[in-house]
Amino acid sequence: MSMPDLNAKLEFLRSARAFAGAGGPVESIETHMSWVFIAGDRVLKLKKPVRHEYLDFSTLQAREFCCREELRLNERLAPGVYLDVLALQWHEGSFALLRSGQLPAPGQTVDWLVLMRRLPAQHMLDRRVAAGRVTPADIDALLRVLVSFYRRAPGVEIDPQAYLQRLRREQLTNRRVLLDPRWQLPGSTAALDRTDAAQCHLAPTLSACAEQGHLRDGHGDLRPEHVCLLQPPLVIDCLEFNATLRQVDPLDEMVGLGLECEMLGAPWIQRQLVDGCAEALRRQPSAALLHLYTAQRALLRARLALAHLLDPVPRSPEKWPPKAQRYIERANLALDAIDAWHAGLTTSADPPSPVCAGPGDDRKS
Repeated sequence: MSMPDLNAKLEFLRSARAFAGAGGPVESIETHMSWVFIAGDRVLKLKKPVRHEYLDFSTLQAREFCCREELRLNERLAPGVYLDVLALQWHEGSFALLRSGQLPAPGQTVDWLVLMRRLPAQHMLDRRVAAGRVTPADIDALLRVLVSFYRRAPGVEIDPQAYLQRLRREQLTNRRVLLDPRWQLPGSTAALDRTDAAQCHLAPTLSACAEQGHLRDGHGDLRPEHVCLLQPPLVIDCLEFNATLRQVDPLDEMVGLGLECEMLGAPWIQRQLVDGCAEALRRQPSAALLHLYTAQRALLRARLALAHLLDPVPRSPEKWPPKAQRYIERANLALDAIDAWHAGLTTSADPPSPVCAGPGDDRKS
């Protein structure tokens, strides 16, 4: 008998047979990299068999490894939410989902999934922000969880120059996507050029972050839709498929989460997150560094929005250019703040010397 194709797998996972005893209809959600199936108090996540520059889910072995990494890494900030890695087995013409304790089994494993406990949607941070139901006490509780996590997280040993080169490579990727002539987004060239210049001027500060051991194996994708404001708060969907992308300055992650809250209409959250984290970790970041983090995060989010349009069949294609435009505008506002900060430290008669070569260097891609 021939092996089942992807459509057959999806049909099974959308059926009640995949959720024996869960009760209720099965909700199916497609994301950029996965399919998520929800029924009752259970969630199943199937990774798409895709390969990109930054991830590889193209083989059965790669998907199994990333499922197991997802289970391991998310235990740090979401204990009790990620329950198991399931084998999707094909045996005598039928599918079955088997937990780890049921393996080995007679069937053939044709894919792997992550089994999760469903969290209450009304307590996700994005929903709470939209409903105007987030308080400073909520953010303090989240901070306690995150600061404890960063204190325990392994430090990242990286040569400062290698760290700077990593940031420049990110900019090259931003430039390639954001300046694609299909989009024609106003302000994108200015935002990219000005971020190059800001990285250049702040290179000593960025290098110091690496030299002084501030980088951590963090979450990697800290967004409001990944935060559940229970007691204590839980944070899900750690970035499992690329360890390098998890290597971050905690203050950078706080800026990124705060930026997303700002875009949802709650700008006050960023200040509380950043100030609270800096105080707890005994850091005194310059305003310029925080503005640069904001600009970098905004450009990343603009790029990821447009990346949806690069899919063979984009979902909601009308949604992504306006979203990217908002982030580009926010990046330019952050860069305006860097210019204002820098102008306050210098005079027109005594301009600063550049700390690195111009933005054209190291662009041999």
